[in-house]
Amino acid sequence: MPLLYTLGQYTVGTAMRVAWRPKVEGLENIPPTGGAIFAGNHLSVADELFLGSVVPRHLAFWAKAEYFTGTGVRGWLTRSVVTGLGAIRVERGGGRAALAAFDGAIPVLQGGDLVAIYPEGTRSPDGRLYRGRTGVARLAMAAEVPVIPVGMIGTERVQPIGARLPRLGTGEVIVRFGKPLDFVGRPTDRTSLRQITDEIMTEIQRLTGQEYVPRYAPARNSEENGT
Repeated sequence: MPLLYTLGQYTVGTAMRVAWRPKVEGLENIPPTGGAIFAGNHLSVADELFLGSVVPRHLAFWAKAEYFTGTGVRGWLTRSVVTGLGAIRVERGGGRAALAAFDGAIPVLQGGDLVAIYPEGTRSPDGRLYRGRTGVARLAMAAEVPVIPVGMIGTERVQPIGARLPRLGTGEVIVRFGKPLDFVGRPTDRTSLRQITDEIMTEIQRLTGQEYVPRYAPARNSEENGT
């Protein structure tokens, strides 16, 4: 585990656990070793903070390419932080840029690390669960690792869209981990990838109880994840 990430778990992670006391269910479903993808619903920027604070292993998140290329003292500091945390570089835009981001995640997973991804591609604008994008299935098949569905409940109250900082006294936060889903050996054609993604979203919905919307969530002006 990267040193900076370890320090973050002892500081930020401890603060999150003490301040909000998230209820965690299904920790036994997290493999002690080996690569895996955490695929969860996305209600808040705080989702990543809570996830990182309760998972006992290193979890690689996505970071915009600009964080790796900044100049000056501020750029050096940002670059040092994202590199020290073991973040995966993501280029802006879709298409080939998105594929490059997934290419960067494959060796991380094959090296035995964990990667978090939000199949909806953006935060839910209204608390419902939207159709998943097939990138999560493509990544799981390419790296040949299992997918662990994650259900976040209550984080939208902790840090609603537009809020700069998490808020205290907002009710219970629950983090649920489902059983690992193994898709190795399944076909990789477009139809199969769609089916796999839908299976993952079904498991996420089972964990959260959210209303499902069979269409993609509307894109926001600035995305914070690499899905």
